[in-house]
Amino acid sequence: MNKPAVKVVKPMPSEIVDIEKFVEISGRAEHCAIKRAKDVVKLKLRTAKRLYTLKVEPTKAEEVIKKLQCEIREI
Repeated sequence: MNKPAVKVVKPMPSEIVDIEKFVEISGRAEHCAIKRAKDVVKLKLRTAKRLYTLKVEPTKAEEVIKKLQCEIREI
């Protein structure tokens, strides 16, 4: 079995803690996936090169979602 000559390494996801930075990144994102749990809402921005994650309280989540500049997907 032949192994490829070049191994492609995907970058690890990055967790963002600053809401304003997350909103700024959303301008170049393909979409934002929203995963809701009981005590936390995870917002995941997919850009061409990387996945960015923001964890917020459910009370703040809707406020952040309204500011995003990309397609929204509930998962």
